[in-house]
Formats: sequence, C-alpha cells, structure tokens
Amino acid sequence: MKKILFILFAFLAFAKVNAQVLDPVKWTTTIEKKSETNYVLIFNAIIEKDWHVYSQFTPDGGPLPLEVIFKDQKGNFNLVGKAKESKTTTAYNDVFEVNETFFHDKAQIKQEITLLNPKITSVQVELNYQACKEVCINLEKKFTFKIPTTESAVTIVTTPVAAEKLDTAKVDTANTLTVVAKEIVTPVEKKVTELPKPSTEIGLWSIFFIAFFSGFAALLTPCVFPMIPMTVSFFTKQSKNKAAGIRNAIIYGVSIILIYVLLGFLVTWIFGADALNALSTNVWFNILFFILLVVFATSFLGAFEIMLPNSWANKVDSQADRGGIVGILFMALALAIVSFSCTGPIVGTLLVDAASKGGIAPIVGMFGFSLALALPFMLFAMFPGWLNSLPKSGGWLNTVKVVLGFLELALAFKFLSNADLVLQLHLLEREVFLVIWIAIFGTLAFYLFGKITLPHDSPIAHISVGRLSLGLLVLSFTIYLVPGLWGAPLKLISAFPPPMEYSESPLGVGRSNVGNASSTVLPEGAKLGPNQIIVFDDYDKGLAYAKMVNKPIMLDFTGHACVNCRKMENNVWSDVSVLPILKNEVVVISLYVDDKRPLPKSEQFTSKSTGAEIETIGDKWTDFMISKYNTNTQPLYVLTDLQGNNLNDKQPTISYVSIEEYYAWLKEGISKF
Repeated sequence: MKKILFILFAFLAFAKVNAQVLDPVKWTTTIEKKSETNYVLIFNAIIEKDWHVYSQFTPDGGPLPLEVIFKDQKGNFNLVGKAKESKTTTAYNDVFEVNETFFHDKAQIKQEITLLNPKITSVQVELNYQACKEVCINLEKKFTFKIPTTESAVTIVTTPVAAEKLDTAKVDTANTLTVVAKEIVTPVEKKVTELPKPSTEIGLWSIFFIAFFSGFAALLTPCVFPMIPMTVSFFTKQSKNKAAGIRNAIIYGVSIILIYVLLGFLVTWIFGADALNALSTNVWFNILFFILLVVFATSFLGAFEIMLPNSWANKVDSQADRGGIVGILFMALALAIVSFSCTGPIVGTLLVDAASKGGIAPIVGMFGFSLALALPFMLFAMFPGWLNSLPKSGGWLNTVKVVLGFLELALAFKFLSNADLVLQLHLLEREVFLVIWIAIFGTLAFYLFGKITLPHDSPIAHISVGRLSLGLLVLSFTIYLVPGLWGAPLKLISAFPPPMEYSESPLGVGRSNVGNASSTVLPEGAKLGPNQIIVFDDYDKGLAYAKMVNKPIMLDFTGHACVNCRKMENNVWSDVSVLPILKNEVVVISLYVDDKRPLPKSEQFTSKSTGAEIETIGDKWTDFMISKYNTNTQPLYVLTDLQGNNLNDKQPTISYVSIEEYYAWLKEGISKF
C-alpha cells in the first residue's frame, strides 16, 4: 500500500529542484541580559514555505534533530537547563516509524547561560540542523554573541552559510551591535511540492488505542478482575434505588478516569512535554527504561510484587467511608493503590511509550487506559444481571499476568536496542535481538501449553481451548521469527529489531555471499546496503573497485537521517527494473553527509567553496557536493565515468523521482560509459 501511494504522489506532486546550493532558513540572533551573570541567547529563524526544520526533540532513529553546540564552555559559562523551543508540530513518519517533531514557517530557540569567567567577551555557538521538503539539507551555522556591557540587549543580525567568515562589524548605537555576514546562497527559484504529511492525530490515536487495550489487559489481572463484582454489588446494595446505584457507579468510573488522567497531566507538567520526548530518546534513559521493564516483567512472572505502602491504602480506605461524591472518589483512589502491583508496570510502560511521542501523549495514554478500566464498573452497575456471565476468578487471571510479563520482557529489549544503535556498540545486533525474542516467545508458548509453571500458578488438569489457541498463536509467531536469522525481512515487526545492515551477517546467519547466478565475495571496503546492494561509503575505495571491474560509478549523496533517501531506497531502488542495474551494472558509492565521525587532523581543511571548517566525514562529502555539483540537497544521484566525468548530459544529477524517470536516467548514463 505504501508503495502504491508513493508512486501515485510521485506522479502527481513531482517537480525537479535545480542544482544549486540551497539555504531555506534565515537566522537572526539576540542576546538579553537578565542579571550581572545571566544572559539569554535567542535564535530566531524564518523558514521558507514548504520547508521544515527538525526539533531538538525528534527521536533517535528518525530525521536529524537540531543540535545547539557551545564552544569553549568549560570554565567560561554554564548552561541553565536545555534550550527552549517555540511551538512545534509532531507527526508520524512511516519511513523511520517514529513521531518526528519539527518547525515550519518560523522557529525560536532560547538558551540561558550563567557566566563563570568575568573576562569573557563573547560566546561561540554552532547550530546543526536538517531542513527538508522533498529533498533534505544538513546545515551548520556558527554565531558569535557579544556579551553586552550595558543593561540593553545586543542584537546580532546574520545570514551565515556554514561558518562563513564575517566581513564587516558595525556599531550602530551604543546599545546595539549589528553584524552582517557575507551571503552566497542562491534563492530557490523552482517550487517543489511536498508529499502530504500525516496528521499529528495519527500518533495520538495510536497511543489511545494501545492504552485502551492495555487497560483491558490490566482489567483481566488478579488485582482488578475480582473487584468488579464486589464493587458493583456494593453500589447496588448501598444505594436507595437502582437509579442511585447507577449514578454512583458512573461517578466511580469517572473518578477512576480523573485519577489516571491527572497522573498523565502531572508527568507532562512536571517534566515538560518536550523534556519527556528528549528523555525517551536519550541513550542512558533508554537503558533505564530497559531496566525498569525487566523489573516490571520479573514482578509479573511472580518473583515479587511491586506494591505501594499498605498505610496509603488504609488511609484512603478510611476516607471512602465518608459517603457522597468525596467517598466515591476515595474508593476509586483505593482501587488505584490496591491494584498497583498489577497496573503499575502497565501504566509505567505506557508512560514511557507515550513520552517518546511528546506533547499531550501521556495524558491521552492515561485517558485510554483508565477508560477501559472504568467502563466495566459502569456497565455492570447499569446491568447487574451481566455479573452472572462473568467467569469465576481463578488461575486464569495469573496466566494473563504472566503473559503480560513476557510481553514486557520482549519490549524491554527494544529500548536496549535503541541505546545500542545510537552508541554503535554492536552488542545487540539483529541476530542477537531475534534470538532473544525467539527464546522469550518460545518459552511463553511452552508456558501456555502447560509445560512450564511459575510460582503463583494453580495446578491444572488440562488447558482450556482459549489457552491452547493463544499458545498456538504465540508458537506460530515464534516460528515466523526464525527465518529472520537467515535474512527474512520480518515485515510484521519491522519497527522492532535492528535494521538488516546492523548485523553480523547482513544476508543472514550462515550466508556471506551475494548474487544469484554466481556468488561474489564482498570487495574490500564494501558492505551490503539497502536491498542487499554492494555499496562503498568511501569514495577512493569505491573508485578503485570501479576501475578494477570497469563499471560506471553511481554516487549516492545520502544521510543516515534523510527521510526521502530511505523512501527512494525502499520504493525505487527495490523495483524489479532498477534493482538489477544497481546490483550488476554500476558501482554504488554512498556518501553520508551527516556522518559525524571526525576526520584525522591531517585531513581537516577549510573549504574553498564556502569557507567552512571541514572537520567531519560528513563535512567532507557535503563540501564535495557543493564544490563539484553546486548543490547541498539529499538524496542526490550522479553517474560518472572512471575519471569523474558526468555520464548524463541533459540531467547530470537526479534526486527524488519516480521509478520510471530514475530507470530512464540510469539507462541513459550507462549507455554512454
């Protein structure tokens, strides 16, 4: 379906971008004095129409988040908290499968600092960010904030291009300093139509439904389920008439919802919506979430119970005897406290997942969870006869709890995988992750078949049809995972395991060769890229190999966080007409412009094209793009001969296009080699 939509929109919305250096974001900066030692550095951006810039809080594994980097900070000044942002938009990205956060039209970043060195006269700041529409640009802008000597603010107006040297500096008045930077940016002349973005509501709706079904799961635990008939009977017997009983039960259900929604609100308010998102994408917090989920899972499996102090329950329970609405509210609070050993791990997991979405997601999640928890109490109070149809409490409730424990344990390794991917430790590669999941779900299947018992399980003479059916479903899922070890894509769980490239054997366990009719050992310096295409990420090594096999070169200027690069790879490169060409007729060299690994000191230089300091591998390839092809956008594809000359005359470079146009461009260039 995604492929069909991509092709449709590519035909309807496609427009070419002229090869030129683009800079769709214009910055101005201001410094405000708060006290003798504290200053606020303010960055204001105007973003061209149809473009957007990603926030600091866009999750890892998605597009490139904005970074605010301070030079020479140690001993000179401290940062007061994290940089604050103006209003952003959050939307689900189906390529990276994360909720990306971004600015459009305008943006403002504020960072307060405290001076430690009274002799400091300026603060050097660098902004690294990604701007996208149908192409993406990774940009670095450097600013100098002059520390004011008066109570007035100092305003710095800049239109820099990647560390461009300042040409002039004029003092307009005693209180205002204006700095004008040389601008070498060619304005965008041709409009590019952006593919439609999914609505923010999609992410919130997904959170709501996940939370809602989690609430039903919590309902079927030993801490909550037995309380349904007890609570409903209490309301129907203590109320003067049926209408009063229904009214009280509804108040009780609404009180449950209010308690959990208040919890979501407090989490969002105390930590801040953006801070939650930042924490959820942080390496060390991903590790912390992993540990928490393992603890929750161990509790569900029966090793121990996570309980709030009994004194809390006793105090709240005593208040429930007061009667009236206040008494009912305390009864709902008592339910939340008494059932915490079962609901706590589920609520904690939901809050962690909602935090990754940012915004009001924790509130939406708690509303969905509590709604599912409260509905049965209200419905059974309205129709007491339904109580007779409820299954009796028994060992099956503990089975539900254990199943949830296995699911928590499996989810925990997703967070550990996130941390491993960011740190690039290669400790939890795809094969290891899948083996762990196979072990977890395989053990769960044996448990459901009655072959394994856990501490709180009741003796069973036979298993029910429902339990057998669930066991067969889990066993089928476990068997489905196994081919993933041999390179199967496992599309049902594509968002969970590490990508195919992040593995010991990119083609699968036991396979180290590529090709169909004939196998070819990976050349030195090459790796398996998207769709199992042999790619080089170093230009010199790729060029040497191309000369050895006498094939044309396809330069792929890309980025780890480039959305439309992934779309081209997933939807165009994978096409049956294009893929054989990329595998057999060209040498693909993928140059990552957002590669932050530093170049050796001996290889660092100052760009002749932009004046920027070339310090990282990504800087090197960006400068190569700008100096050779007069553009800084990704994706960008170039076909060259072995001397670096373009093979396509009419259209030397190509970007985000349809399958047909990409195929025709490849065939034209290769025919001239």
